[in-house]
Amino acid sequence: MKIWSRMPDSRLIIEVSLWSADFTRLADEIQRVDPYTDMYHIDVSDGHFVPGFLFFADLVAVLRPLTEKPFHVHLMTTQPQQHVADFAAAGADLISVHAENGPLAPAALAMVRNAGLATGLVLGLDVLVQSVVPYLDLVDMVLLMGTPMGVKGVEPSRYATQRISQMQDCIQLAGLEQKVKVFADGGIRTHTVPDLRKAGADGIIAGSLVFKSSNLQQTVDWLHSLQKKGPERG
Repeated sequence: MKIWSRMPDSRLIIEVSLWSADFTRLADEIQRVDPYTDMYHIDVSDGHFVPGFLFFADLVAVLRPLTEKPFHVHLMTTQPQQHVADFAAAGADLISVHAENGPLAPAALAMVRNAGLATGLVLGLDVLVQSVVPYLDLVDMVLLMGTPMGVKGVEPSRYATQRISQMQDCIQLAGLEQKVKVFADGGIRTHTVPDLRKAGADGIIAGSLVFKSSNLQQTVDWLHSLQKKGPERG
Protein backbone atom coordinates (compact mmCIF):
# COMPACT_ATOMS: atom_id res chain seq x y z
CA MET A 1 0.00 0.00 0.00
CA LYS A 2 1.28 3.46 -0.89
CA ILE A 3 1.13 4.62 2.74
CA TRP A 4 4.25 2.59 3.54
CA SER A 5 6.15 4.23 0.71
CA ARG A 6 5.88 7.40 2.80
CA MET A 7 7.29 5.67 5.88
CA PRO A 8 10.88 4.81 6.82
CA ASP A 9 11.78 1.15 6.35
CA SER A 10 15.03 1.10 8.29
CA ARG A 11 13.85 2.40 11.67
CA LEU A 12 10.95 2.25 14.10
CA ILE A 13 7.83 4.03 12.87
CA ILE A 14 6.40 6.44 15.44
CA GLU A 15 2.65 6.89 15.43
CA VAL A 16 1.60 9.53 17.94
CA SER A 17 -1.72 9.01 19.73
CA LEU A 18 -3.80 12.16 20.03
CA TRP A 19 -5.62 10.59 22.98
CA SER A 20 -2.62 11.64 25.09
CA ALA A 21 -2.60 15.23 23.85
CA ASP A 22 -3.98 18.21 25.74
CA PHE A 23 -7.53 18.29 24.37
CA THR A 24 -7.84 22.01 25.11
CA ARG A 25 -4.90 22.73 22.79
CA LEU A 26 -5.08 20.08 20.07
CA ALA A 27 -3.94 22.39 17.28
CA ASP A 28 -0.92 23.54 19.29
CA GLU A 29 -0.12 19.97 20.30
CA ILE A 30 -0.11 18.82 16.69
CA GLN A 31 2.14 21.71 15.71
CA ARG A 32 4.54 20.82 18.56
CA VAL A 33 4.95 17.13 17.76
CA ASP A 34 4.51 17.23 13.99
CA PRO A 35 8.25 17.27 13.16
CA TYR A 36 8.75 14.13 15.25
CA THR A 37 5.89 11.86 14.25
CA ASP A 38 5.43 9.64 11.20
CA MET A 39 1.67 9.24 11.64
CA TYR A 40 -1.13 10.25 14.00
CA HIS A 41 -3.24 7.67 15.82
CA ILE A 42 -6.89 8.59 16.39
CA ASP A 43 -8.87 6.30 18.70
CA VAL A 44 -12.60 6.16 18.06
CA SER A 45 -14.87 4.68 20.74
CA ASP A 46 -18.66 4.33 20.62
CA GLY A 47 -19.18 3.65 24.33
CA HIS A 48 -20.24 0.05 23.63
CA PHE A 49 -17.21 -1.82 22.30
CA VAL A 50 -15.18 -0.25 25.10
CA PRO A 51 -16.32 2.15 27.85
CA GLY A 52 -16.35 5.85 27.11
CA PHE A 53 -16.39 7.94 23.95
CA LEU A 54 -13.47 9.20 21.90
CA PHE A 55 -12.83 11.05 18.64
CA PHE A 56 -15.54 11.59 16.03
CA ALA A 57 -15.43 12.30 12.30
CA ASP A 58 -16.20 16.03 12.42
CA LEU A 59 -13.27 16.60 14.76
CA VAL A 60 -10.95 14.62 12.50
CA ALA A 61 -12.05 16.78 9.57
CA VAL A 62 -11.16 19.93 11.53
CA LEU A 63 -7.72 18.55 12.43
CA ARG A 64 -6.92 17.31 8.92
CA PRO A 65 -5.70 20.66 7.49
CA LEU A 66 -3.25 21.08 10.38
CA THR A 67 -0.76 18.47 9.16
CA GLU A 68 0.28 16.52 6.10
CA LYS A 69 1.15 13.44 8.17
CA PRO A 70 -1.14 10.39 7.70
CA PHE A 71 -4.09 9.83 10.03
CA HIS A 72 -4.72 6.32 11.33
CA VAL A 73 -8.28 5.97 12.63
CA HIS A 74 -8.65 3.05 15.04
CA LEU A 75 -12.30 2.00 15.26
CA MET A 76 -13.17 0.57 18.67
CA THR A 77 -16.82 0.21 17.70
CA THR A 78 -19.43 -2.55 17.56
CA GLN A 79 -20.49 -1.65 14.01
CA PRO A 80 -17.29 -0.52 12.26
CA GLN A 81 -18.86 -0.60 8.80
CA GLN A 82 -21.19 2.21 9.85
CA HIS A 83 -18.27 4.59 10.43
CA VAL A 84 -15.90 3.93 7.55
CA ALA A 85 -17.45 6.39 5.09
CA ASP A 86 -17.54 9.27 7.56
CA PHE A 87 -13.91 8.91 8.61
CA ALA A 88 -12.75 8.37 5.04
CA ALA A 89 -14.46 11.64 4.10
CA ALA A 90 -12.93 13.34 7.14
CA GLY A 91 -9.41 12.62 5.90
CA ALA A 92 -8.29 9.26 7.29
CA ASP A 93 -5.41 7.60 5.44
CA LEU A 94 -5.63 4.26 7.25
CA ILE A 95 -8.61 2.77 9.09
CA SER A 96 -8.27 -0.24 11.37
CA VAL A 97 -10.99 -2.48 12.74
CA HIS A 98 -10.97 -5.13 15.43
CA ALA A 99 -10.75 -8.87 14.88
CA GLU A 100 -13.26 -9.06 17.74
CA ASN A 101 -15.85 -7.66 15.34
CA GLY A 102 -16.01 -11.18 13.87
CA PRO A 103 -17.72 -11.41 10.45
CA LEU A 104 -18.16 -7.63 10.39
CA ALA A 105 -14.38 -7.14 10.22
CA PRO A 106 -13.77 -8.39 6.64
CA ALA A 107 -16.76 -6.41 5.37
CA ALA A 108 -15.50 -3.24 7.02
CA LEU A 109 -11.99 -3.82 5.68
CA ALA A 110 -13.42 -4.19 2.18
CA MET A 111 -15.19 -0.85 2.60
CA VAL A 112 -11.93 0.78 3.71
CA ARG A 113 -10.05 -0.64 0.75
CA ASN A 114 -12.81 0.38 -1.67
CA ALA A 115 -12.48 3.93 -0.31
CA GLY A 116 -8.86 3.88 -1.43
CA LEU A 117 -7.41 3.80 2.09
CA ALA A 118 -4.93 1.54 3.83
CA THR A 119 -6.41 -1.16 6.07
CA GLY A 120 -5.54 -2.34 9.55
CA LEU A 121 -6.63 -5.21 11.77
CA VAL A 122 -6.44 -4.82 15.56
CA LEU A 123 -6.07 -7.75 17.96
CA GLY A 124 -7.13 -7.40 21.57
CA LEU A 125 -5.34 -9.38 24.26
CA ASP A 126 -7.74 -12.32 24.03
CA VAL A 127 -7.45 -12.82 20.27
CA LEU A 128 -5.17 -15.68 19.22
CA VAL A 129 -2.55 -14.40 16.80
CA GLN A 130 -2.89 -17.42 14.52
CA SER A 131 -6.65 -16.93 14.22
CA VAL A 132 -6.26 -13.89 11.95
CA VAL A 133 -3.94 -15.49 9.39
CA PRO A 134 -6.82 -15.84 6.86
CA TYR A 135 -7.26 -12.06 6.93
CA LEU A 136 -3.63 -11.04 6.41
CA ASP A 137 -4.00 -10.55 2.68
CA LEU A 138 -6.77 -8.01 3.39
CA VAL A 139 -4.64 -5.67 5.48
CA ASP A 140 -1.64 -3.37 5.37
CA MET A 141 -0.97 -3.44 9.09
CA VAL A 142 -1.71 -5.49 12.18
CA LEU A 143 -1.97 -3.68 15.50
CA LEU A 144 -1.44 -5.77 18.62
CA MET A 145 -2.87 -4.41 21.86
CA GLY A 146 -0.61 -4.97 24.86
CA THR A 147 -3.09 -3.65 27.42
CA PRO A 148 -6.89 -3.78 27.85
CA MET A 149 -8.67 -1.54 25.35
CA GLY A 150 -9.82 1.89 26.45
CA VAL A 151 -7.40 1.98 29.39
CA LYS A 152 -4.34 4.20 29.78
CA GLY A 153 -1.40 4.13 32.18
CA VAL A 154 -1.09 0.37 32.78
CA GLU A 155 1.77 -2.03 32.15
CA PRO A 156 1.57 -4.27 29.08
CA SER A 157 0.76 -7.95 29.25
CA ARG A 158 3.74 -10.23 29.84
CA TYR A 159 2.82 -11.87 26.53
CA ALA A 160 3.01 -8.65 24.49
CA THR A 161 6.46 -9.25 23.01
CA GLN A 162 5.72 -12.93 22.37
CA ARG A 163 2.61 -11.98 20.40
CA ILE A 164 4.63 -9.55 18.28
CA SER A 165 7.08 -12.35 17.42
CA GLN A 166 4.26 -14.76 16.62
CA MET A 167 2.60 -12.23 14.35
CA GLN A 168 5.80 -11.60 12.44
CA ASP A 169 6.25 -15.36 12.02
CA CYS A 170 2.74 -15.65 10.55
CA ILE A 171 3.33 -12.75 8.18
CA GLN A 172 6.63 -14.18 6.97
CA LEU A 173 5.14 -17.63 6.44
CA ALA A 174 2.44 -15.99 4.33
CA GLY A 175 5.11 -14.17 2.29
CA LEU A 176 3.64 -10.77 3.21
CA GLU A 177 6.54 -9.22 5.10
CA GLN A 178 6.96 -6.52 2.45
CA LYS A 179 3.28 -5.58 2.62
CA VAL A 180 2.04 -5.95 6.22
CA LYS A 181 3.52 -3.94 9.09
CA VAL A 182 3.20 -4.93 12.76
CA PHE A 183 2.54 -2.22 15.35
CA ALA A 184 2.35 -2.35 19.15
CA ASP A 185 -0.11 -0.34 21.24
CA GLY A 186 -0.60 -0.07 25.00
CA GLY A 187 1.98 0.27 27.75
CA ILE A 188 4.44 2.04 25.45
CA ARG A 189 7.17 3.16 27.87
CA THR A 190 10.93 3.61 27.80
CA HIS A 191 11.38 0.23 29.49
CA THR A 192 8.98 -1.65 27.18
CA VAL A 193 9.71 -0.31 23.69
CA PRO A 194 13.19 -1.89 23.27
CA ASP A 195 11.81 -5.39 23.81
CA LEU A 196 8.85 -4.77 21.53
CA ARG A 197 11.20 -3.55 18.82
CA LYS A 198 13.53 -6.53 19.23
CA ALA A 199 10.52 -8.86 19.01
CA GLY A 200 9.72 -7.46 15.58
CA ALA A 201 7.53 -4.38 15.99
CA ASP A 202 7.74 -2.17 12.91
CA GLY A 203 6.03 0.68 14.74
CA ILE A 204 4.56 1.79 18.05
CA ILE A 205 1.59 3.88 19.14
CA ALA A 206 3.22 6.46 21.40
CA GLY A 207 1.14 8.68 23.66
CA SER A 208 2.54 10.08 26.89
CA LEU A 209 6.01 8.90 25.87
CA VAL A 210 5.97 11.72 23.32
CA PHE A 211 3.59 14.32 24.73
CA LYS A 212 5.10 14.25 28.23
CA SER A 213 8.71 14.03 27.11
CA SER A 214 11.00 16.64 28.66
CA ASN A 215 13.26 16.46 25.61
CA LEU A 216 11.27 15.44 22.56
CA GLN A 217 14.20 15.43 20.14
CA GLN A 218 16.21 13.18 22.43
CA THR A 219 13.28 10.81 22.95
CA VAL A 220 12.63 10.47 19.23
CA ASP A 221 16.32 10.02 18.41
CA TRP A 222 16.44 7.20 20.95
CA LEU A 223 13.35 5.54 19.48
CA HIS A 224 14.85 5.77 16.01
CA SER A 225 18.03 4.07 17.23
CA LEU A 226 16.28 0.91 18.45
CA GLN A 227 17.06 -2.15 16.41
CA LYS A 228 14.59 -4.72 15.11
CA LYS A 229 16.30 -8.06 15.66
CA GLY A 230 13.25 -10.21 15.11
CA PRO A 231 12.29 -13.44 16.88
CA GLU A 232 14.90 -16.07 17.50
CA ARG A 233 14.69 -19.08 15.23
CA GLY A 234 15.32 -22.56 16.54
